[in-house]
Amino acid sequence: MTHPFETVSFPLTSLAGSLSFYNPTMPNDAPNQKPYYITTPIYYVNDRPHIGHCYTTLIADVAARAQRLAGRDVFFLTGTDEHAEKVSKTAVENGKTPYEWATINAERFKDAFAFMNFSNDDFVRTTEDRHISKASAYIKKLLDQGDIELGDYEGWYDPSQEEYLTEMVAKEHDYNSPVTGKPLEKRVEQNYFFRLDKYEGWLREQIESGAIRVLPEARKNEVLGRLKTGLMKVPVSRKIKDGDPDWGIKMPGDDEHRIYVWIEALCNYLTTVDNDERRKYWAGEVVHLMAKDILWFHAIVWPAMLHALGEKIPDTVYAHAYWISEGTKMSKSLGNFIEIDQLRAYADKYSLDAVRWFLTTQGPLGANDADFAHSRFIEVYNADLANSVGNSMSRVGNMIAKYFDGEITRTCNGEFGFEGGKALQLALKALENAGKGVDDPTRTFDFETTTSKAVDDATAALARLDLEAMLDHGRSIVRYVDEFISYSAPFTLAKQIDTLEHADKALATILYSCAEGLRIASLLLYPAMPEKMAGLWRDWGCNHLSDPSDANSAFVAPLHELAAWTGEHSIGVGQKISKGEALFMRADANEPAPEAIAP
Repeated sequence: MTHPFETVSFPLTSLAGSLSFYNPTMPNDAPNQKPYYITTPIYYVNDRPHIGHCYTTLIADVAARAQRLAGRDVFFLTGTDEHAEKVSKTAVENGKTPYEWATINAERFKDAFAFMNFSNDDFVRTTEDRHISKASAYIKKLLDQGDIELGDYEGWYDPSQEEYLTEMVAKEHDYNSPVTGKPLEKRVEQNYFFRLDKYEGWLREQIESGAIRVLPEARKNEVLGRLKTGLMKVPVSRKIKDGDPDWGIKMPGDDEHRIYVWIEALCNYLTTVDNDERRKYWAGEVVHLMAKDILWFHAIVWPAMLHALGEKIPDTVYAHAYWISEGTKMSKSLGNFIEIDQLRAYADKYSLDAVRWFLTTQGPLGANDADFAHSRFIEVYNADLANSVGNSMSRVGNMIAKYFDGEITRTCNGEFGFEGGKALQLALKALENAGKGVDDPTRTFDFETTTSKAVDDATAALARLDLEAMLDHGRSIVRYVDEFISYSAPFTLAKQIDTLEHADKALATILYSCAEGLRIASLLLYPAMPEKMAGLWRDWGCNHLSDPSDANSAFVAPLHELAAWTGEHSIGVGQKISKGEALFMRADANEPAPEAIAP
């Protein structure tokens, strides 16, 4: 008597290069249930959102989705920073009050983030009472306990960044902004100061020990190098001058000063979760994401403030590099920023998930800048999506539809009864009958081990915030399926169903292994491409989401359960596989960049 399952096994040597981070001490059946809190910087509302804002928020979104998939309780925060000097100045230029202008642009950010399909749990505006009241309370506490004091300041001010710089930093950049290159201003002001210098030794210890994990490593080295020059007190207020707009939060007990926007803005990470319902997230794993230009505030000033307040410090501060455009640094003056309208145009032509994939896998999540070049977009789109993920999923679905009327008739868990991997033996026999062959007729394929290892590796990559590697472990399974198809040639076997004994069983087993492998791959690809993968699950009848029609719906089980080979959520006998539409159509390498689309 035969059993409805067959083993398909293969040594892992061919994947060793792409799966080099495998850590058997991180089992995929023990997800970390500690709450996970991830934030983006809150963005200035003096202008419309562009690729930089969308990229940082996308990285946070992919990480948040991956952590939810792993079974963790996630809170994902983004929002807008509205009390900046440049906001009030731009408002005047546009004939609006600061609050009117802030509201207009805050809505633009919300619209852009909705278009990008971000799954943030909250969107904070620093003009909201919930932020103002708590931020004021934190500053008052620091003031009352002597960590903030009144004093005089003379030094260099960067109006473009609304930041004071030390003499050494100013001189190093020829008294121009390190970020924009615009001239610095020499200012003499009476301000309130946070005694950052008090916490110099403590900060060095926290960063060197990894208590504050500053990533990537190059950024950690930068911060430690700057710490060696010593810390000074940092301004936490601005003196209100005659004619200044009524904009910002007043210093507690002193209406002649406003809280410096950078100090107040940092507080949003805590003000938003400082309530009975959300406090658990601050007690969990806290991850701050930002671009490298604001690392100092997040890695030094903010942790010191928290420590002085008696609060937990962030676990990870990750500062990524910049996007450039066609080899040139993006800037407003050059007019080469990739604006949200341009991203809409790419999404309209190639799909939003293709845009999300490109930005996530090709972006500057690391120490090096990344180039948004149209030719590179087409290259990645074709190689990763049209020719790989999309093609593999389409042809497996098409073969099941063609040869078995779209129904799974056999599965595979190692107990089929065709001794010695007879499904592959029959496939090779069919090739031989057709006058073809393979290089190694003894080769075997182990899908269960390979997919399990890819899931474990992806989990380890996520812990490092190496999202490109995490996603590539999904693609490694796709590549493995493609290897298997090339080796077993199911289309050749299908032609001999009527002449080769058990050919139908062998073909069904082979196609099941392909489909189940791709199902597991789709779970690892989902954080970057939620709509496409949710669509695949609907076409294939996979029960991964509590609401299959909603790509942002909660998962019915954590990743280690969803990805189990022949587990509760695996493809089963009798399951209908619809071939559906092609996920990604190949793009012409010579086609021009799409023209921007207005919202």
